[in-house]
Amino acid sequence: MGENPISIHVLGICSALAITTKIDTAVVMTIAVVAVLSISNVVISLLRNNIPNKVRIIIQMSVIASLVIIADQVLKAYMYDMSKLLGVFLGLIITNCIVLGRADGFAMNNNVKDSFVDGFANSLGYGIILVLVAIFREFLGSGTIYGITIFPESLYANGYIDNGLMLLAPGAFIVLGLIIWVQRTATGFVEE
Repeated sequence: MGENPISIHVLGICSALAITTKIDTAVVMTIAVVAVLSISNVVISLLRNNIPNKVRIIIQMSVIASLVIIADQVLKAYMYDMSKLLGVFLGLIITNCIVLGRADGFAMNNNVKDSFVDGFANSLGYGIILVLVAIFREFLGSGTIYGITIFPESLYANGYIDNGLMLLAPGAFIVLGLIIWVQRTATGFVEE
């Protein structure tokens, strides 16, 4: 958690803001990012000695794009409604600076095993933040956790209204900002 791509480097927050209104979408996006980043790091590491420097980014993006297309097709085949919910944000994994950065910055310079571990760990850290943001947004915005109503019906009958702000982008910024603040305070993070 000390080098989390979202909370320390503030990278890849587009999907953190867009798909975290429900936990299930955050979990599926996490699985997709873990698969794409782990496998792409392995493939890039395997090919690293054969990739000319002038076209390395194009090769890396081609590998990543192919894996994202496979992930999207798997989702469309087995979880069509989820595929529709994630929509364009699944495709944005291709341009996610975390995915491309790990391929270029780590997998191009390291062996397959280390590249897999790096990809898995970074994407899991990314996913943990996505799920944490989703837990708070779904709970505070809809009064549910993983689709299960938490507050009793009597509370709603007495005038309780869910906090709709949490379902909008500003709610995501607020939750993400609080998570970043808590983590940086707990780890003693200081900007260099």
